[in-house]
Amino acid sequence: MKFLIIVCIMILWACAYTAMSRTLYESSVAEKHQQWMIKHRRTYKDSVEMEKRLQIFKENLEYIEKFNNVGNKSYKLGLNPYSDLTSEEFIASHTGIKIPNQLSSSKLGSNAILFDVNDNVPTNLDWREQGAVTDVKNQGNCGCCWAFSAVAAVEGITKIKAGNLISLSEQQLLDCDQQSHGCGGGYMDSAFQSIIQTNGIASEADYPYQEVQQTCQKNDQMTTAAQITSFVDVHANDEQQLLQAIAQQPVSVGIKVGSEFQSYKEGIYSGTCGTSFNHAVTAVGYGVTEDGTKYWLIKNQWGKDWGEGGYMRVLRENGDPEGQCGIAAHASYPTV
Repeated sequence: MKFLIIVCIMILWACAYTAMSRTLYESSVAEKHQQWMIKHRRTYKDSVEMEKRLQIFKENLEYIEKFNNVGNKSYKLGLNPYSDLTSEEFIASHTGIKIPNQLSSSKLGSNAILFDVNDNVPTNLDWREQGAVTDVKNQGNCGCCWAFSAVAAVEGITKIKAGNLISLSEQQLLDCDQQSHGCGGGYMDSAFQSIIQTNGIASEADYPYQEVQQTCQKNDQMTTAAQITSFVDVHANDEQQLLQAIAQQPVSVGIKVGSEFQSYKEGIYSGTCGTSFNHAVTAVGYGVTEDGTKYWLIKNQWGKDWGEGGYMRVLRENGDPEGQCGIAAHASYPTV
């Protein structure tokens, strides 16, 4: 009888301990969410919305902790301003490339230039060190990644050729590129074409970003901050061609963003990708780590609190002709 009583007590204690541990864990998650809200200045319209976002935050936190605890990965995940969004919500609101139908399978444009892959290029290159990259920006809840990607490439070549680093206007492309769809998506090549057709692009200071498409304000009275004469498509599905292009200047690239991109914190990304091209960024360098791992350096436009200060290192030469997440499939750059 005593043995039975002891067993019952132990079972009750185990149940109580489990319930208590769960309660403490839920309290800890709620506290982390509160701290996260304060850090990122996040507010909700009511308690229902807050509870919904808390549950999503909890799921994202659990995934991040489980992923990082497994170890043996070349990159880590972490909390950031997007940790209360589902991956579907995040991708729908923070990407936006729309590749023309004739280019959907591969990009072998008639204006593609073949580089001599035997030309010597630096082992490591970071255009930030050359002063050819502006501060990290934030597209917000507008699917105009294509505009930010194109603008960063134009900012880079303007600095390289003219010596001036000027933050240029994504809003001008959002408003004036008639081939794209504003926050509904667009393509870098059409953005370059729009800059040519409007005889240049204004500075961000003169034509600031509004996170929504508006009426085109570019006219002859507005000061032109930079001009380009043409653009070139990098030969598709060839990382050596992409390497040669980036050795010359920052390059606009399309990628297939998957769910893990949302929580990327640091390291060389070798993880899951999306099933189709949905995002545009700017390749601003490349390198090799001490252990010999090759990577691309990309500038994103999700703010400085995402990734490595707004940047991401992506695995280079992963064995797929398209490259990691398709980075070598849809690349282009402006010329002056």
